[in-house]
Amino acid sequence: MDIFLLVISILCLLVGLAGSVLPLPGPPLSFAGIIALHYSKYADFSEDLLFGLGAATVIITLLDYYVPIWGTKKFGGTKAGMRGSTAGLIIGMFFGPFGIFIGAFLGALIGEYLWGDKQNALRAAVGSFAGFAAGIAMKLVLCGFMIFYAASALINYF
Repeated sequence: MDIFLLVISILCLLVGLAGSVLPLPGPPLSFAGIIALHYSKYADFSEDLLFGLGAATVIITLLDYYVPIWGTKKFGGTKAGMRGSTAGLIIGMFFGPFGIFIGAFLGALIGEYLWGDKQNALRAAVGSFAGFAAGIAMKLVLCGFMIFYAASALINYF
């Protein structure tokens, strides 16, 4: 059973890290990996650490939905820019990691230009992209911390 938990943990941590950039629930998957590792013989995390990582996971997951909206609104964007950014993100996934970033930016720009505020389309696209990039950065940092704690526990075990 411990080997199974170890494999599940590693998979969840790695898919969670990828999910920080891809439209997958990155931090919740990584946190599931930490929990799986905790219930194996390979790690024994403190309750404080688990609570802290769990709280950070909830907060960053919620912020991940709010920050791009805030960025778009802060720079004068409309719902058209936010929808365009989301569509661009999905289409950009087919073109690799840079396609996601470029797709989110171009989607917001096109959405604003066609259905939103034409005069502020570029500004809104920059705001949408900035919010999107900030969300990715937050998720990457949290998932990186979880991988660090998991790797430290495994190194100490072996």
